[in-house]
Amino acid sequence: MISHYKSYQYIEHLPKLIGEKVQLHGWVTNKTEKGKLVFVIFRDGTGITQLVFSKNNLDEETFENAKRLTQESSIEVSGMVRADDRAPGGFEIDADNLKIFQLAKDYPITPKEHGDAFLMEHRHLWLRSSRQHSIMRVRASVIQAIHQYLDGLGFLQMDSPILTPNAAEGTSTLFETEYFDLGKAYLSQSGQLYAEATAMAMGRVYTFGPTFRAELSKTRRHLTEFWMVEPEMAFFDLNDDMDLAEDLIEYVVKYVLKNNIKELQILERDITQLEKVQRPFYRLSYDEAVDYLQKNNIPLRKKVNGEEIEILPFPWGEDFGSPQEEAIMDQFDKPCIIHRYPTDIKAFYMKRDPDNENVVLAMDMLAPEKGGEIIGGSQREENIQLLEERIARENLPLEAYQWYLDLRRFGSVPHSGFGLGVERTVKWITGASHIREVIPFPRMIYRIYP
Repeated sequence: MISHYKSYQYIEHLPKLIGEKVQLHGWVTNKTEKGKLVFVIFRDGTGITQLVFSKNNLDEETFENAKRLTQESSIEVSGMVRADDRAPGGFEIDADNLKIFQLAKDYPITPKEHGDAFLMEHRHLWLRSSRQHSIMRVRASVIQAIHQYLDGLGFLQMDSPILTPNAAEGTSTLFETEYFDLGKAYLSQSGQLYAEATAMAMGRVYTFGPTFRAELSKTRRHLTEFWMVEPEMAFFDLNDDMDLAEDLIEYVVKYVLKNNIKELQILERDITQLEKVQRPFYRLSYDEAVDYLQKNNIPLRKKVNGEEIEILPFPWGEDFGSPQEEAIMDQFDKPCIIHRYPTDIKAFYMKRDPDNENVVLAMDMLAPEKGGEIIGGSQREENIQLLEERIARENLPLEAYQWYLDLRRFGSVPHSGFGLGVERTVKWITGASHIREVIPFPRMIYRIYP
């Protein structure tokens, strides 16, 4: 939609404004001088275009001001829109006026190569690059698609607290703080427990917000602060849960392919791989996945007394790390759901399989192309006695979970849900090499600036 405010037109509107005069506001990306012409690559947040300043068509002051422009100078420009396939963005503006808000000096991120550490120190400026800009626009589309999909099915977004009195995913990865005179509080690891409460009131809900894990991990897929969407559904079993997860991912990928082709091209993403993301996805039980790892001699790597060792065959009962997930996904060209994990490696709230108490009705969705786990979920334990046993077994404080146990005391029903990691999903869809690129300001164990 073109803005009703005439002075606020945007580059994204240019296809509908060919032959018209426009006024744009934005920043200089690059500048080239060729005799009586000054070519400026210009961005405004919605795209890029080329400005052409001709000495023959401008007064001397305007032309000289165009020559003075530097990288990241902020300007207002007006001129006629002309289509030109050779120009960046496919359009040129024959400029007839120029206003300079600020001439930037010594912009630190130049067209030369910079190291990752330097770029992360200047993350607030690195976001302006075409690659980072494209990733952020895909991220925005992923979030919009999630909302559209769930809202369209009648889900209600129900916000969960960030400060919580108890753990959701185990006590070893909690960020702790003092909460006035009430003792300790923790930054939320997940909105799930609260989503279960609202699902018992509303039927189908989802939470969407930041979550925090104090994990000492430096992998390309870990952040200490990240965003999750967590649908929770009353009366859903594990199969319903997996079906919904597949449907959501298919919808999100299609949405990005429809709305972000330009950004995916800038990122040089092979969209033929994304076009394969159509239901049904692949599914394996944990047992089948372990059997595959054993048959293909994929080891478990563990640290024993400070020394990393390899264990073959891969032992049943261990969780999968990145090497195992990637090995499993080598055989697939679209996501795969692994289900029914060993009870001992999963969270206390997951329902044990009635046919095999050694496993729980849990599922993880793995993405292809080294995307790793993007969704984790389960059917929840609705039996209060079994849930109390698991809480005790995990040495969790029973009194802190009384409100959660109330959900089983008063109208308990089968229910299921999952969490989708926004950053991991964006990393996979964009093909980004590191998760720090897919969140505006990443928080990792070695970074909290800027």
